[in-house]
Amino acid sequence: MSKVISIRKDGGVFEVTLDRPKANAIDLETSRIMGETFKEFRDDVDMRVAIVRTAGDRFFSAGWDLKAAAGGDAVDGDYGVGGLAGLQELRDLNKPVLAAVSGMAVGGGFELALSCDLIYSAEHSTFALPEIRAGTLADAATLKLPRRIPYHVAMEMLFTGRWMDAEEALRWGLVNEVLPQEKLYDRVWETARQLEQGPPLVFAAIKQVAREAEAMKFQDALNKITKRQFSTVDILYGSEDGLEGFQAFAEKRDPVWKGK
Repeated sequence: MSKVISIRKDGGVFEVTLDRPKANAIDLETSRIMGETFKEFRDDVDMRVAIVRTAGDRFFSAGWDLKAAAGGDAVDGDYGVGGLAGLQELRDLNKPVLAAVSGMAVGGGFELALSCDLIYSAEHSTFALPEIRAGTLADAATLKLPRRIPYHVAMEMLFTGRWMDAEEALRWGLVNEVLPQEKLYDRVWETARQLEQGPPLVFAAIKQVAREAEAMKFQDALNKITKRQFSTVDILYGSEDGLEGFQAFAEKRDPVWKGK
């Protein structure tokens, strides 16, 4: 697709690789390209699950490109359709997205991983939010991290900029699994294949409900589900797939999901 982004489509799996030496840092142009890439994934009905990875094994991503910023890229510039790195503000992305983190996930690179639904990490990977040392705010991480790991641990990372290794990240539930580098991508693809065969309308409902219910009281969100007031839930409950699971169980066969 471009010099910095490559796409691999295999069945219903959509793999995106960021390749921007030396540290896979993200400038405005790269962010806009990534936004269009993830928009393509969102809008392609044949694509069921995405994998986000980067080239090399030293840096997953160093995040915002400070050299580009020094050259004129404004921090409040046009990041593109999905915000920084194309994922964190992309509307209605109701499909599973997996991150394969190999190396340092720093600042906006860490936020890119946080924008994914599942995070698999190589053993040597590390995570940090060094924005505090530059006197600026890690905006998306400040919103997301305290919801993913214990509050006091998240605040320590945000206040001090300290590094967290992969094993500690696993201990706090920040990542799903830590693997040897040579097994990382096989494991991520194994999960992607499993999700590829899953019910896409249910995945869509899970993502919308989980996302929008964060700002709602439990009973209000539950009432909205039962009244079919979430668009994805309404589609699911009125779909062929909504009956297929029950019919497959009664007929003692594997369900066949059509996404409609």
